[in-house]
Amino acid sequence: MSAIPEGLFVDWSGDLRKTTDPGGGFVCEVDLPARYVGVKTVKGVLMHEATFYKDQAAVDKAGIKAQLVPGSQPWGEQL
Repeated sequence: MSAIPEGLFVDWSGDLRKTTDPGGGFVCEVDLPARYVGVKTVKGVLMHEATFYKDQAAVDKAGIKAQLVPGSQPWGEQL
């Protein structure tokens, strides 16, 4: 299993999370060329899809205003 590329994504509540620590018992699958993040359960069920951002500068450049939260913060209500 290869290492998960470190980066950021926006969760379903509008919070910014790290791909290496998404929290909620989830793991991330990242496709760098596609800038895609698939957030899955440890059993592989896809729960959320998002855009991959390399760093905070990339998030800012995209005009996204989101707060970075730690993986220990629970995910909000599923939409």
